Amino acid sequence: MPNRALDWIPQELAALEARGQRRRLEPIAGAQGPVVEIDGRPLVNFCSNDYLGLANHPRLRQAMVDAVERYGAGAGAARLLVGDLALHHALEERLARFKGTESALLFSSGYHANAGVLGALAGPGDAIFSDAWNHASIIDGCRLSGADVHVYPHLDADGLGKLLAASKARRRLVVTDAIFSMDGDAAPLVEIVELCERHGAMLYLDEAHSTGVLGATGGGLAEALGVSGRVDVLMGTLGKALGSYGAFVAGSRALTNWLVGTSRTFIFTTALPPATCAASIAALDVLAEEPERLAHLDALSARMKAGLEALGFPVRDVVGPIFPVMLVEEARALEASRGLREHGYLAKAIRPPTVPRGTSRLRVSLTASHTFEQVDGFLAALRKDDPGGRRTGPRTT
Repeated sequence: MPNRALDWIPQELAALEARGQRRRLEPIAGAQGPVVEIDGRPLVNFCSNDYLGLANHPRLRQAMVDAVERYGAGAGAARLLVGDLALHHALEERLARFKGTESALLFSSGYHANAGVLGALAGPGDAIFSDAWNHASIIDGCRLSGADVHVYPHLDADGLGKLLAASKARRRLVVTDAIFSMDGDAAPLVEIVELCERHGAMLYLDEAHSTGVLGATGGGLAEALGVSGRVDVLMGTLGKALGSYGAFVAGSRALTNWLVGTSRTFIFTTALPPATCAASIAALDVLAEEPERLAHLDALSARMKAGLEALGFPVRDVVGPIFPVMLVEEARALEASRGLREHGYLAKAIRPPTVPRGTSRLRVSLTASHTFEQVDGFLAALRKDDPGGRRTGPRTT
C-alpha cells in the first residue's frame, strides 16, 4: 500500500493556487541572455541577475572548457579533505585584490555563505542586528546561529543605533544587504559603519547584488562609498554580475582562517567545481578590461528609472539595475506579467512569501546586454498594459 502521509499536499497546492501564490518551474531553451526562449517563443528577458551580461560570454565559456580539460568536472570532496585545488586559491587571491582585503574564502553559494558565516561569528550569548528586509538566507543564518536576533526597521540607522546602545551582549554583529534584491534600494552604509565603530560591533555586508554593479571598478557599495576598509566581512556572489556560480567572503586573514575551521557550510560541502572557478577568474578579467559594460548598465538603469517614474511607479530610491514595479495584489502582478509576455517581454510576478502581503510586484532587472530600444519597448508595453494607473507607493512593513 502507498504511504498516505503526503495526502495533504494537493489540497495545500490548491490553496496556494487560489491565493495566486503557487510557483512553477519554467525552463528556458538555450543560453542565458537578454532574449530567452520559453515554449518556443523569444522573450526580452527582464528577470536575470546576470547584470554584466557575462553568463554566456565566450571568454567565460572557454575558461570553463579549459578547466574541465585540466581538472575534470568536479572537485570531488570538501576542501578540507582532498577537494582543495590550486584554482580555488587563485580565485580567492583575485577576489581579495578585487575587494581590497587581505584574504577571501569561497563558498558554494550565497545561501551557504550567509547560512554558515553568521553562525561562525555569533552564537548563544551574542546579538545579531539585521535589517527587516534582509534576504532569506541572512534571516536563516541569523536563526541558525543561536544568537539573539534584533530586527531593525528597513534602512533605519537611528533605530539600529538605539538597539546597539541598549545591547549588553558579549559580541555584536550587524548584518545588512548592500542592495536589497526585491527593491533595488541601498543600505545607509556610511551611517552603519560609523555606528559599528562607535559601539564595537562587527559589520557583515552582503554585496550579492552590488558586486560588479556599483563602484569605480565594480567592487560594490562599500567601494562606491569609500568604506571598504571599514567593513569587517564583505560577502559577494559569483553567479550574478560575474556570470558563473558560487560565493565568497572577503576580509582579514584572521577572519578566513577562522571560517575554515568553524563555518559548517564550508566544512561540510563539496568544493566548487573547477570550471566555475575558472569562469569567475575570466569574469574578473573582463570586468577590469571592459569598463564600458558597467557604464552601459548605469545608462540603461537611468533610462529605466526615468521611464518608470514617468509612469508613476515609486523607484526614486533605486540605486542599481533592480526595479520594483509595485502592483499590491497577487492577481494584479500575475495579470501584468501575462500582459507583458503577450507583448514579448518577460517580467515575472513576485508574490508572498517572497515579499510581504500587499506588496506584490514585478521585479524588473537589467543587464549590460540589454539595449536602450529594449528598455523603451518594455516601458511602452507596460504603459499599454496598465492604462488605468494601478500604481501604489512604496511598501510598508
